[in-house]
Amino acid sequence: MLLEGLHIPLTTPFNADGRVALDKLDRNVARYSKTPAAGLIVLGPSGEPTLLSDDETRDVLRTAAEAAAPEKILIAGIARDSVRSVLALVDVAAELHYDAILVGGSALDPSLISEGLKDKKEEEIRSVLINRIEKRAHLRLPFFRVIADRSPLPIVLLSRPGRAMTAGDASELATHPNIIGIVDTHGRGEQAGWLTEQTASIQREVTVTSNFAAVTARMKLAAEAAPAPAFLSAASLTGSASAIAEPPALAPALRTRTKAVGFQILSGNSGSLLDALNAGATGIAPAFAACAPQACYEVYAAWKDGDVALAEEKQARIRDAAALAESLGPGGLKYACDLNGYAAGLPRLPHFPPDAAQRAALEALMHPLRN
Repeated sequence: MLLEGLHIPLTTPFNADGRVALDKLDRNVARYSKTPAAGLIVLGPSGEPTLLSDDETRDVLRTAAEAAAPEKILIAGIARDSVRSVLALVDVAAELHYDAILVGGSALDPSLISEGLKDKKEEEIRSVLINRIEKRAHLRLPFFRVIADRSPLPIVLLSRPGRAMTAGDASELATHPNIIGIVDTHGRGEQAGWLTEQTASIQREVTVTSNFAAVTARMKLAAEAAPAPAFLSAASLTGSASAIAEPPALAPALRTRTKAVGFQILSGNSGSLLDALNAGATGIAPAFAACAPQACYEVYAAWKDGDVALAEEKQARIRDAAALAESLGPGGLKYACDLNGYAAGLPRLPHFPPDAAQRAALEALMHPLRN
């Protein structure tokens, strides 16, 4: 699966009574499908996936798949801590013709500080914590490998604060044939560059369209479902056996070719999209794209065109608004989405909506990004 371009991490809208607003999600996805985004990430970190039940998760995945345009890549976020739970939802995503899954791994134990550290100096404590975190993160690698071995869909890794993945671990996992890329929400250009170098030997063939866009599972399904030519007898149409019958018009055939790609990196850090792209990232997936997809896409488009000055201008244009919206968590992102006409509503507890001052600040920053 080709992961170039902009991939929009969706928010999950809720009604005032706390229920998932599937009708609003349907409308949002239909509208996102009209943007130049290459794909949609359903139930990524900003979609509050851990706050949804399994039934709600299945409903959200189904609604998004039914509303999305066939040419949009669909990536299903699977935020579960057990291999069994992940694989159960992967099967659901596969049945709904998703193209890949996004997996961030099981959580680290937050209780890292023990009684034995209370009398140590700050630098000693930091050293101990870093060692523990790195050790526990490395122990998570079998989690990804087992899922990759059994998943019917390719895997995109997720590295984010709280569930960070070192570049070394990511490069090790990248050798698995069913692990095709990573979304890095906190790394900057340096990490993307290092990971690109470490995975340079990985080359895979992916199916693309004649103009080198990704071929999605739903595009293939539509092509397979196209009606076969049906010929009518000349006599039944004209009463004359000498007439020539013609087949009915059919949808254009899906023309494909292959393209060689490496391990694919999507930058999810809104403030350093350009740095990551320059360092080797193949695409972008900032949480802020749910609020201003066109503005985020313009960063990628200018970079793709080789217009350095314009790309830097577009990056600077979104930096402050993205920083504030994302710093406020799902509540801030959802309010910014509402400002641009994407119905998101309130977050679920324990997340909170922005207060009056924060809303005013967001309104001011979002004003030039309306689309």
